[in-house]
Amino acid sequence: MSVLVARIKATGRRAFLAAGLAAGLSILGLANAVVPSARAQAIEVAAIYTVPVEQQWVSRIHIALQAAEKRGDITYVWSENVANTDYERVMREYAEQGKNLIVGEAFAVERAARKVAGDYPETAFLMGSSFGPAQPNFSVFDNWIHEPSYLTGMVAGKLTKSNLIGMVGGYPIPEVNRLMNAFMDGAREVNPDVQFLVSFIGSWYDPPAAKEAAFAMVDSGADILYAERFGVSDAAVERGIKAIGNVIDTQADYPGTVVASALWHMEPTIDRAIEAVKSGAFEPADYGPYSFMSYGGGSLAPMDAALVGQDVIDLVEAKRAEILSGLFRVNVNDSEPKSTR
Repeated sequence: MSVLVARIKATGRRAFLAAGLAAGLSILGLANAVVPSARAQAIEVAAIYTVPVEQQWVSRIHIALQAAEKRGDITYVWSENVANTDYERVMREYAEQGKNLIVGEAFAVERAARKVAGDYPETAFLMGSSFGPAQPNFSVFDNWIHEPSYLTGMVAGKLTKSNLIGMVGGYPIPEVNRLMNAFMDGAREVNPDVQFLVSFIGSWYDPPAAKEAAFAMVDSGADILYAERFGVSDAAVERGIKAIGNVIDTQADYPGTVVASALWHMEPTIDRAIEAVKSGAFEPADYGPYSFMSYGGGSLAPMDAALVGQDVIDLVEAKRAEILSGLFRVNVNDSEPKSTR
């Protein structure tokens, strides 16, 4: 038995509540884990973010953890705007405080984060990562919303009149690349003539830079913008064109401008990790699949027929049904997307 499981068992954890959870844990490779006894109190969770909690990606994790705290499953503290150079220190501080689960983003601090986890085998770590899980206690996740991204690409491909779509991203890492490539594939399915302008701003949170990059694309003829970063939709508003949202639903914030959004729901991932810790069953695993549409981890925001046309909605809905039924699989392409014009 690992030190982590031994510690969790010592505090006492409640048994699995339903067969559905057991099935989910089986997918994660946890089906043979020991199930300990009940535990009433909430577990202690800490999160570490390198950007503000308002940022798209981080906001989904934050919301899911807040929901778990509201249910009474966890107590939750977090640190935001943590520099990469300070990330290891903050991780160690939370581990030293005895937090049961630490959630964060290891993309720029992979080696340091994994070293910290190895130094605290009694603590569970669930980190956004481009790489795999590691013994004894390092699990990973990602926002695998390539499926709804493909659907939003179909919308953009049908709406563009200039056949030129502008795409602004943060960094060309696999987690971003696969969403942008899926979007491009969806647009090409319905419009073989569509071309793309692609730019990365080198930041996860710099709305002014994203806005300027988007302006340059509009000046080059783009009439639809893919808003992987904040700031792009503001440019679309100012230039009177349409935009496609990513990760969160900003359609209410940009009425008439953002016409479709691929949404990430972190709850399926967070809830399974919390239950695994509470049950004493937490082991290193890849939680990425729980962001798939079939698990409720990804979805397409409702669309307005007055903005996109009922024919487009019907087309997209038919493809969504194919994805959910397993009859269509969106290609996963982690390579850096390039401008085609």
